[in-house]
Amino acid sequence: MEAKRLGFAKIAIFLSFTLPVIITSSDECVHAVCIRTGSIILGGTESTISLALFDQYGTGLNISDLSSWGGLMGPDHSYFDRSTLDIFSGSGPCLSGPICSMRLSSDGSGPHHGWYCNYVEVTSTGAYAPCNRRLLTVEKWLALDTPPYELTTTRDDCLYAQRQHGSPRSVCMP
Repeated sequence: MEAKRLGFAKIAIFLSFTLPVIITSSDECVHAVCIRTGSIILGGTESTISLALFDQYGTGLNISDLSSWGGLMGPDHSYFDRSTLDIFSGSGPCLSGPICSMRLSSDGSGPHHGWYCNYVEVTSTGAYAPCNRRLLTVEKWLALDTPPYELTTTRDDCLYAQRQHGSPRSVCMP
């Protein structure tokens, strides 16, 4: 009888530590971000780039430094150089719906703060979340010395997606 109680106690202790991890991890998604820097002269930057992603309900994921959060290009890679495609991946909370809006920002630091971004593509998925891929076209300077003289831009396709499909689509196909 004592052995059964001891075995039950060990199981209870084990579950008390592992169950919260299991429950928490089901709310986590993997987010892959691809960013294309333009080929225009001086289009690259050494600034810190941040990205905030949102769904139609306003649920969001804020990434304050993409390179530190999930840069996959290697330790010696210089992110956001002219004509490059940079890839990032990290975990974060699953959103309530498909990603359809973003805020992209530069902190304006570094020897050349201006940056020309072509696009941001985001793919998100989780254990209990459908796969979601969204291409958000930017085609804009984030710079203080080039029009529109801003370090932040937003793209909001949520209303467009709702008009076209009733709600933002959640698809991941090759």
